[in-house]
Amino acid sequence: METIKLGLKENWKQFTLLVIINAFVGGMVGLERAILPQIAENEFHIAAKTAILSFIIVFGIVKAITNYFTGSLANKFGRKNLLTIGWLFAIPVPFILMYAPNWNWIIAANILLGINQGLTWSSTVVMKIDLVGEKQRGFAMGLNEFAGYLSVAIVAFFTGWIAGKYGLRPYPFYIGIILSGLGLFGSWFFIKDTKHHVAKENNTSTVPLLKNIFWDTTWKNKNLGSVTQAGLINNLNDGMVWGIFPILLIQKHFTIEQIGIITATYPAVWGLGQLVTGKMADYFCKKDMLFTGMFLQGIVLLAMPWAETMLHYIILSVILGWGTAMVYPTFLATVAENTNPLDRAKSLGIFRLWRDLGYAIGAILTGIIADTLGINASIIVIGLLTVASSFIIKYRMKCRTDNSKKLWNWFKPKQKLKSEIVNPQLSFT
Repeated sequence: METIKLGLKENWKQFTLLVIINAFVGGMVGLERAILPQIAENEFHIAAKTAILSFIIVFGIVKAITNYFTGSLANKFGRKNLLTIGWLFAIPVPFILMYAPNWNWIIAANILLGINQGLTWSSTVVMKIDLVGEKQRGFAMGLNEFAGYLSVAIVAFFTGWIAGKYGLRPYPFYIGIILSGLGLFGSWFFIKDTKHHVAKENNTSTVPLLKNIFWDTTWKNKNLGSVTQAGLINNLNDGMVWGIFPILLIQKHFTIEQIGIITATYPAVWGLGQLVTGKMADYFCKKDMLFTGMFLQGIVLLAMPWAETMLHYIILSVILGWGTAMVYPTFLATVAENTNPLDRAKSLGIFRLWRDLGYAIGAILTGIIADTLGINASIIVIGLLTVASSFIIKYRMKCRTDNSKKLWNWFKPKQKLKSEIVNPQLSFT
């Protein structure tokens, strides 16, 4: 225990390995991002949007439940063990996607993928937070999510490109065989557990234990509850973008290669942007970061039905990616900031339960609306829900860290800033 140190610099080797592992995790989702809805329509002749989105519904529910139990099991069985087990569930996925004779097999693959993502992504998140301690959580989460979602984008681009050149199956899914093999090998042989880092931080933490971890994280605690509802809405709109966006682009006569580029732009900006926004979350008020990011997402979604050209959709995808980049590492850093180290894994698991249920809720909601009122109506409804979520953050959440700076102080009149300097009772929190 005497040799255990907290911090990114002190644990950079293990941290870097976890970043690489999480890139493999994200790549497994990227396998499906650009082409699975097209497989549903072209190979299995599924027309109903709700049926097409069934793979996202199953994925979201299974991942959400797995997240919840990962939070509890991490303390009992160890983070590394859950990470390694998670990769075992990934091994069959690319083979099923390559050779599935009907849509039910695709659903089965997404059950396994949901378990894989819940165990592996949750484990890497918790382990990185364990390693870095209090000061660099936002940056740590930015690096984690950057690796995961940039990998989503890269794999989505390559699968779309390969599908355009060589067909929808089996060649695009060969990437998944490589990713799952490397993920299992790296987790088993190179990753070390972080339980001693948790014990060390617990000795100095001043954050009280939660009275009821589930309900406090879900809603009762104003900061945790605000983050949880925003996480659900964020993944609700991401589920819509995942499933409906490629179909919208098909209807507007974009080619498979163009769809691959557009659908890869959003997670690419989301991934790369977190290198900046993760660090911003350590400096600026997390409430401001979350409100701004969710509001940007909502405005983009409301504009999306009226876009026509590839340039329009690239610009909208960039803004949507930046808005998501502002909130994603901030979600996790805020949960960590507002929980005791002993509560952290469970609270993160509960947050991720609700956040990833957003995939299922979003897929069901958008599928029903798209089948009854059309795709444009489904996008507008999700956009309005996202804007509403941003205002829940604005009016319910508070900044916890005393020295965090207000993001929008840059735009305030100078007289206001001077009055704050004169009156020491006014703070940036």
